[in-house]
Amino acid sequence: LEAVGTAGKDQAEVGDPKRIEVQVRWNMPDILGDGLEVASWSDQFRQALSVSGGEDVEEAGGLELGMHYLSITWKLLAAFIPPPHYLGGWACFWVALSFIGVVTMFINDLASIFGCLVGLQDSVTAITIVALGTSLPDTFASVLAIRADDNADNAIGNVTGSNSINVFLGLGLPWTMAAIYWGAKSEPTEKWHAKYRDHPALYAKYKDTGAFVVLGGSLGFNTLVFTILTLFAFFLFGLRRYTVGYEIGGPKNVARLSACVFFMLWIVYILLSSLQVYHPNSFIEI
Repeated sequence: LEAVGTAGKDQAEVGDPKRIEVQVRWNMPDILGDGLEVASWSDQFRQALSVSGGEDVEEAGGLELGMHYLSITWKLLAAFIPPPHYLGGWACFWVALSFIGVVTMFINDLASIFGCLVGLQDSVTAITIVALGTSLPDTFASVLAIRADDNADNAIGNVTGSNSINVFLGLGLPWTMAAIYWGAKSEPTEKWHAKYRDHPALYAKYKDTGAFVVLGGSLGFNTLVFTILTLFAFFLFGLRRYTVGYEIGGPKNVARLSACVFFMLWIVYILLSSLQVYHPNSFIEI
């Protein structure tokens, strides 16, 4: 594959495997224009309105029909995303990324409302409903990566990469913008006074100038539990490599047992973090 970008159309010799790769690269505009079924916005809307994307409609069962009508609104919204071959794929990338941001915002607001209605604390809602709504796409992407690749690199990389984006960019970027905003302000607003007046030490320190402050709450304990369980998960990966020979998959019994153990790790994290929120005096304070 490295030779595709360096070999020209006329440089590949007959019988050279690079010739096929070069020919595909040179014919890519023709393939994208005529060979793909989804080559325009009209095709995307046609597929969004069709059961199973218009394929095997006659054989569609009750599950396919039900999922189609349940998700048709989202399918129509996704059809507005430019086709992948427009502007070299960048139009599709940025519009899809914007759609993901908007959907995530709605998931967060709806989860907060639901948590308020059933009496859940915001921190518990965040690690359960919001986390599920925003992480399930990563789960499906990892499943597809496992099925398509011959190793676990992309599946594990997708999980760690997604969390890196959440922590370093998802938190770092808005916090940096907020820090710059409050650094430029000369005095705090009434909303700032109302929010931090109940924290005497903090309020006394910044009441004249104001500051960008994020209260940790139960974050310290949650991070400790998450770190311990993550280290145990990596230990399981190493144990599987030593005993079975690979980190994911293998004999059905081993794979199912591993899946159950990882699922229980998530349950343990949810239980400990939730109990700490409702019974803080029973746990260490970090």
